[in-house]
Amino acid sequence: MSGFVFNEKPIQIERGDGAYVYDDSGTEYLDMGASYACVPLGHKHPAVQSAVSEQLEKITYVQASYPNAERTALYDLLADTAPDPIDKTWLCNSGTEANEAALKFARSATGNSKIVATMQGFHGRTMGALATTWKDKYKKPYEPLIGDVEFVPYDDSEALAEAVDEDTAAFIVEPVQGEGGINPTSDGYLEAAREITEDAGAALIFDEVQTGMGRTGALWNSQRAAVAPDMITAAKGLGNGLPIGATLCRDWIAENYGSHASTFSGGPVISAAAGATVSTIIEDSVPGNAAVMGDYLLTELEATIGDDVRDIRGEGLMIGVEVGRGANAALKKLALNHQVLALPAGRTVVRLLPPLTIDEAHADAVVDAMAEVVG
Repeated sequence: MSGFVFNEKPIQIERGDGAYVYDDSGTEYLDMGASYACVPLGHKHPAVQSAVSEQLEKITYVQASYPNAERTALYDLLADTAPDPIDKTWLCNSGTEANEAALKFARSATGNSKIVATMQGFHGRTMGALATTWKDKYKKPYEPLIGDVEFVPYDDSEALAEAVDEDTAAFIVEPVQGEGGINPTSDGYLEAAREITEDAGAALIFDEVQTGMGRTGALWNSQRAAVAPDMITAAKGLGNGLPIGATLCRDWIAENYGSHASTFSGGPVISAAAGATVSTIIEDSVPGNAAVMGDYLLTELEATIGDDVRDIRGEGLMIGVEVGRGANAALKKLALNHQVLALPAGRTVVRLLPPLTIDEAHADAVVDAMAEVVG
């Protein structure tokens, strides 16, 4: 094989349906990672499939400088669903691009350069987003990265207040850390971040690439916290498996964003997919199911394997099981012995990010598998 990809797995996936994927031999796997949280509605969802098929019959691509109806409809839908007063959207192709744009927008709108980010945070692998990502293993081969980035302990408002000053362009934070180990914030932290950044004239960026689209029990995690940042970044589940990212922002950011652009910003096919995804999530009360099933899964995991692992934590259907340094071994056993696909969050945590449409039978299956692996 002449191509290469980061961390390739030995299972070749051929097709998917709902919460399941199938390899080239026909073996069925329960996809408890939702393919990196990218399919909140499950694989091959009919509403998304239909929207894409219909748009392909019209036109595949329109250069970004020309409006298209699907992009305009998506703009309106995101404005209607975002926390007030966020009502502007810039579209791109991925989460790292959405974060890259947010950092550029913050520097342009504030005239400042300093970025504050959190320890254990992950915001992507392009040069700007990578500079705000914590782990050295992702950064070392590409240094020097962009400068003027300061890291503070996650969920520590006192440290944040010391770091954010009059030279700060933005504070970027995940409302629940994903790659860092599934770490929710404590009550009051995001509210404090809002006050601290506002007082300094800095932008507050919520990276909701993983927490967005209903995963934590509300369409946006910021709605759960009742905090409106200056920007929200989204991707992964926004297109239910098709590549799209978004930077949602307040007017003062949109009016001073500079000249940032992307060739494939809001193309009609991907905009149709995203519009169908968001509409279905709302119409089918998918965030509510994520909240209910998340509580159920957390409760069953705690009752079944709570004494065998270090910790079980999360919000909605964003759950981490801290098993110690054997996380990769546990993931391998889950996949090969129990046909359950999950994800790591560092070296110690098994990350569960299933489709948000799962039911109790799916949850019971993963609990039984985890019991066999770590019990």
